Amino acid sequence: MRSELEVADIFRRHGQAYRLAHDGHLGRVERRVMSAIELCRTAALGGHLQACEDCSHSRAAYNSCRNRHCPKCQNATREQWLADRQADLLPVPYFHVVFTVPAEAAEIAFHNKTIVYAILFDAVAATLKTIAADPRHLGGEIGFLAILHTWGQALTHHPHIHCLVPGGALVDGERWLACRPRFFLPIHVLSRLFRRLFLERLEAAHLAGKLRFSATLAGLDDADAFATMVRQLRRRNWVVFAKPPFGSPEHVLAYLGRYTHRVAIANSRLVSADDTAVSFRWRNYRRGNVPRVMSLVPAEFIRRFLIHCLPDGFHRIRHYGYLANGCRRARLATIRRLLPPPKATVDEPTALAVTEKRPLFDPTVCPCCGGALRIVSALPRLSHAKVQPRPDTS
Repeated sequence: MRSELEVADIFRRHGQAYRLAHDGHLGRVERRVMSAIELCRTAALGGHLQACEDCSHSRAAYNSCRNRHCPKCQNATREQWLADRQADLLPVPYFHVVFTVPAEAAEIAFHNKTIVYAILFDAVAATLKTIAADPRHLGGEIGFLAILHTWGQALTHHPHIHCLVPGGALVDGERWLACRPRFFLPIHVLSRLFRRLFLERLEAAHLAGKLRFSATLAGLDDADAFATMVRQLRRRNWVVFAKPPFGSPEHVLAYLGRYTHRVAIANSRLVSADDTAVSFRWRNYRRGNVPRVMSLVPAEFIRRFLIHCLPDGFHRIRHYGYLANGCRRARLATIRRLLPPPKATVDEPTALAVTEKRPLFDPTVCPCCGGALRIVSALPRLSHAKVQPRPDTS
């Protein structure tokens, strides 16, 4: 069932006031995201008229904005992406490993998204590949998928990377070495190496003059001040954690669907919105994961949503090791030859079957009689000024 309240409604109601109040601080990417979400599935983007073959029902179906930050435009893209990944699954345990950075490093990342998010990916990849290649651990090449999230449940800036890793390594390209049952790699070793690699790359970026600082971070332009901050970060414990392996590759993909193609907040989490507050559901993971409702003034809600806009062209889903795009097909074929035949399972649901349990909206089915809806005419785009702030009925 679709949520009656949408992020788009909040943007349409309060977006113009937010633009005027923050005109000097609102970037091109954020302005484009706001406009795309406001116009998504409205007459401004054009569309088509559908009519039922069996009854008199008809409706206007407007085009989607297809912006990757829009809560309404991710489902179809996610389902297709998951279907494409089905062929990459291996019949081995999969581990979910998460890398996070301290608040001080997250604040630097907020002011330097393109540089520091790339450093985060690079440090995570180097950490996993280095430790896995060590003969004391796996001693081979691993493959993994890395996904960047920048938000916490309260929409605050909290950059972290989720990694999904098959439990084993390809040794010398001719032998598969499985990891120990329910254990992938030592977390404390991963944490220390990740901290060192991230800070080394951050220092190199600062030395090369690639980092920019403002407001409370303005003093970090000074080399001594930056070095002091880095020393403090070296003394901190950096959080890396791994969850137990999944029951089957199919469950891996179903689980993965919860992390790919997500935005900072789904429409389903919204509770209410008016001129004074926007309320949404959230969970406080530090206090027992208890569900709560948070209320923010509309301008603060919009601000928190927009801080998670990614730079143009930045890839938030990346593949590494033997799952890298350039070698994935050949490496997976080799690994499958080396693995023992998978054990037969009884009625094991596929990942697509798991996702199909959710009631999906079908735009080709008449909501009145269940008949087939056909396109009978095109609807031209209307100017922004003529658009009513109401989404289509599809």
